[in-house]
Amino acid sequence: MTLLALISRFVRGTLLKYETLALVFALLFLYGYVFHRDHILRSVFRRTLMHTDTGPGPPVFTRLPGGSKGGSSNARSTGNGNLRYFREPWEDNDEVEHWELRKDNVAVYAIQGRRPGMEDRFDYATGERDGLTEKFYGIYDGHGGEFAAEFTEKLLSQAVLARLATAKRRDLPVNHSRILIEEILAVDEKFLTVAKSNLDMAGSTVLVALVTDSDVIVANVGDSRGVMCDHKGKTVPLSYDHKPQHQQERKRIKKAGGFITFNGVWRVAGILATSRAIGDYPLKDLKFVVADPDILTFDIEEHDPQFLILATDGLWDTFTNEEAVQYVKERLGEPHFGAKSLVLQAFYRGSMDNISVMVINFRGQHLNGNATNVQ
Repeated sequence: MTLLALISRFVRGTLLKYETLALVFALLFLYGYVFHRDHILRSVFRRTLMHTDTGPGPPVFTRLPGGSKGGSSNARSTGNGNLRYFREPWEDNDEVEHWELRKDNVAVYAIQGRRPGMEDRFDYATGERDGLTEKFYGIYDGHGGEFAAEFTEKLLSQAVLARLATAKRRDLPVNHSRILIEEILAVDEKFLTVAKSNLDMAGSTVLVALVTDSDVIVANVGDSRGVMCDHKGKTVPLSYDHKPQHQQERKRIKKAGGFITFNGVWRVAGILATSRAIGDYPLKDLKFVVADPDILTFDIEEHDPQFLILATDGLWDTFTNEEAVQYVKERLGEPHFGAKSLVLQAFYRGSMDNISVMVINFRGQHLNGNATNVQ
């Protein structure tokens, strides 16, 4: 046997085995997590935030991000009077992060929980100029660091609302689904460019509800999940998780030359527990993971929703869709529309993940009103 044949056999039998590839990806992922650099965000955002085609001058948006850090053990306002950081008596870790939001008809409650860091982010944004009626609600669950979730939270709503404002100004027809798809993929492309240059392996799910006068348009990438309580009190799924073991995802991964293995849960290449995400560039380059969103549209008049729940998988690890809807339905009169109660109950039930819950109350008296501060 020739030397070339021996080398070829070694490569096929050792280096290209699934176990070897999984180990390499795991080491790369760990490297990105350990050497994650948050200071990159500032320069990236300065370069990219205003690069959307919005015509002469950017539109003005009301935007309430959920991505800044508190660092204080006492509740405090961040300036807009709506986002507050706090400590709960059941936490024994001084570094644990939490935040809450109450404005208009939306309430958010989020905790770090039992994780070593807080990688969840959320966003609520509305267009104030050009008479935009659309409202943007987003939940982002980061992994391998907070970089991808924070990057997406900073850019996505602004890009989507800017596209809508431009279409309105130019009197163009609007396809909300297409805009969501294109802007999610554009954010993924921008993030991958930055992440590759810094060997950052972070990724994030995306769950967005864009509410218009007539429809709720939901875009989903990953395993965060949304549900609706309709006028009859029934539970209507707004999204379906992208899990590696699901037939469609497994087929796509296998076609790309990838594989899934069970390590506590099913994982892409033995690493990632969701099969779609922003970022995750080694797996993205191999097309094992994609950022293509699924889009579902719901007619508001037909469903006449009472409320929507958007949440990261830290909630869904301990609640079914129906349980979550019933839990919030009984607590919709609370200051956070039941979001706080739901988060704390998921924690008490043993959720091991960050937990972020957003409740959008269609029956709320502040649906079109001014901000209501959290007391």
